[in-house]
Amino acid sequence: MTNNPLARALAPALLGAALSVPALPALADIKDYRFELVQQEAKVGETVIAVRLIDKRSGKPVPDAVVFAKRLDMAPDAMEEMATKVEQVPSTEPGIYRFKAKLSMQGRWRLSLAAKVQGETGTVEDKLVLQAAK
Repeated sequence: MTNNPLARALAPALLGAALSVPALPALADIKDYRFELVQQEAKVGETVIAVRLIDKRSGKPVPDAVVFAKRLDMAPDAMEEMATKVEQVPSTEPGIYRFKAKLSMQGRWRLSLAAKVQGETGTVEDKLVLQAAK
C-alpha cells in the first residue's frame, strides 16, 4: 500500500467512477439472426413463400429488415440452373417476409436470402429448402 495521501484518495474515487458508469447493452452479432420458413411445403405453380427473420438470442421476430438479395432454384435436387423469379410482396405481420414465385415442378427448392438488419453491421445470409408438391 502506498503512503501518498493523494493516491489513497484517488483510488476510491476512480473505483466509484468506474462502478457508476451504466452498463452498455450487449451488441448483437450478425450471426445472432437467421431466416426460417413459416411452412416447409408449397404448391407447384404460383405461390407465396413466407419466411421469418429471428433474433436467435431472444427467439423473437425481427421487423424492418431490408431484403436485398433473393434467389430460388432447385439446387437441392442437383438442378441449380432451374431457377425462377422471386418478388417480395407486402406482409401484415412484423418479422414475416413474403415472396411470390412460380414453382414450375415438384421437388426441393432452395430460397437464398440476404438482408440488412436495422442498427447492425453486416449481412444476414441464409439458404432455406422447401418442398414443392402438387
